[in-house]
Amino acid sequence: MSDVHVEQFGYRQELKRSLTFWDLLIYGLIFMVPIAPFGIFGSVFNASGGMVVLAYAIGAVGMVFTAISYAEMSKAFPLAGSVYSYAGRGIAPPVGFIAGWQILLDYILIPSLLYIISGLAMHSFVSGVPVWLWVVGFIVLNTVINYFGIELTARANRIMLVAELIVLAIFLVIGVAALVAGKGTGGFWTPLYDSGTFSVGLIFGAVSLAALSFLGFDAISTLSEENRETGHQVARATIASLFLVAVLFVVQTWVAALLVPDRQKLLTDGDPGGTAFYDAAEHAGGHWLFVVTAVATAIAWGFADALVAQAATSRLLYSMARDRQLPRFLAKVHETYRVPEYATFVVAIISVVVGIGFTLRDDYGITLLTTLVNFGALTAFLLLHVAVFVHYMIRRRSSDFLRHLVVPVCGVVILGYVVIKAKVTAQAVGLIWLGIGIVIMLVLLLTGRTPTLAEPTEPEKEGVA
Repeated sequence: MSDVHVEQFGYRQELKRSLTFWDLLIYGLIFMVPIAPFGIFGSVFNASGGMVVLAYAIGAVGMVFTAISYAEMSKAFPLAGSVYSYAGRGIAPPVGFIAGWQILLDYILIPSLLYIISGLAMHSFVSGVPVWLWVVGFIVLNTVINYFGIELTARANRIMLVAELIVLAIFLVIGVAALVAGKGTGGFWTPLYDSGTFSVGLIFGAVSLAALSFLGFDAISTLSEENRETGHQVARATIASLFLVAVLFVVQTWVAALLVPDRQKLLTDGDPGGTAFYDAAEHAGGHWLFVVTAVATAIAWGFADALVAQAATSRLLYSMARDRQLPRFLAKVHETYRVPEYATFVVAIISVVVGIGFTLRDDYGITLLTTLVNFGALTAFLLLHVAVFVHYMIRRRSSDFLRHLVVPVCGVVILGYVVIKAKVTAQAVGLIWLGIGIVIMLVLLLTGRTPTLAEPTEPEKEGVA
């Protein structure tokens, strides 16, 4: 059982504690998707001037600092609210509200983005079925599984992880064989560095897209109240899952970048159809590999990843509603399955509306949705790093300067620059979203409904690490 209990923070244990370290690790891997670059490879390749590997490598470094900060706060506050709980308890409840509001931009939109990419992947070889219908089908399936409990979700995760790794292994073996046979279309080091296109601003702009693939390690913390082992297991799973996918992302994008059939066309025109990775797979092994990688992306993003994304989002809504910072009905837990019942359905409804709405656009809004999701996540991560510094260095007078000072400062610098280099549209919409959150906060303050968190029954325990 967890070494620090939710009762110590003024809550009742309502969610079912049934997850092990391996369940948490698999959950993080599934959320990040070991084959995540399949779906957005073309967009990142275009945005990075072909240096897709460099974009993913820098993204991994930036996320390592964030993962360490998540690990530190998950040990101190093993609660379901992720960065909302960490900023709220590490700094102050109003800051927690803003952090939760920003991460909601990520969590609310990411299921829709995943469904659209999956629908496009299926539509690429089953053109008779419209994209919007694929989107609705995936949403219905995932909502049913999430409704029947976190254990069913965990079992589905294990099966999907094995399937994704098998497909990735097939691509890598055939891809490397194709390179050995002389099918490469670019210089070996160009995916990492190309003097003809390199610029710091260009790369960090691409990192703002590539960061989408890493989002998910943070969602492990939303399952803290369903973890049946010690609080340190959440921290371990967070770090381990990020490290594993970072290696996989770099390897697969390097191979794919060397097999792009028409590098110049992809750099000039982009990848509006989202098929660049599948085209590289086809160049390496034939049309059957195009189909295999496209189907794998559809299932991985639309079923596996979206499944855990819906679970994470519903638990964030549940956590904020439990503190009366969102409508109270979202905190309703199903008596039998012990999942956030109404929050699960609300996430499904939002996904249907946003998903179908964006499928009506000519470009399906993939790049816009990606940057919006990342903007929400990265701005929330900035507050997470501040929370680590405030909680450990100021309040608890920590002497661990590496984890509680150097790490958060490095995280703020790297992520701050990525946010600055994000697309202007994403910055505008993201700032509007932040502005709405601030207005709501001011209304709450002026009407005497200052955001508060449940009072710990043992105040000294909230600093346990």
